[in-house]
Amino acid sequence: MASTSVSRIVPASPDKVWSLIGGFDALPDWLPYIPESTALEGGRVRRLKNPEGEVIIERLVDFNETERQYSYAILQAPFPVNGYVSTLRVHAVPGRDDVAEIQWSGRFNPANATEQEVVDLFTGIYADGLDALHATLAG
Repeated sequence: MASTSVSRIVPASPDKVWSLIGGFDALPDWLPYIPESTALEGGRVRRLKNPEGEVIIERLVDFNETERQYSYAILQAPFPVNGYVSTLRVHAVPGRDDVAEIQWSGRFNPANATEQEVVDLFTGIYADGLDALHATLAG
């Protein structure tokens, strides 16, 4: 199983960041790669579309409001992986209440691709996403 993780410090309190990204259906609010999200099954599943119109379906597998984190599994996507589970976390930065650390991590099995190719793919998606989140919060 392969894995990757990307972290960024963003210019907002952990509570403000969580209020923006903590909703499972909130990706279009901060992630340009996902302009459309539809909540299904009472909000436990999200049907996403990327700019090319490709569909990604994900299921919420863990949600912790107190710890400001959630995990999800990909059920359907145009990515060369299976067994994908990812976690998005918001951490406080000790001694600072005006910034937060965001960590986006995932583990997955390559399918018709090398481990390095899928690690590079998701490292890029996470890094671009957290850069976009930083830009939104710095706005």
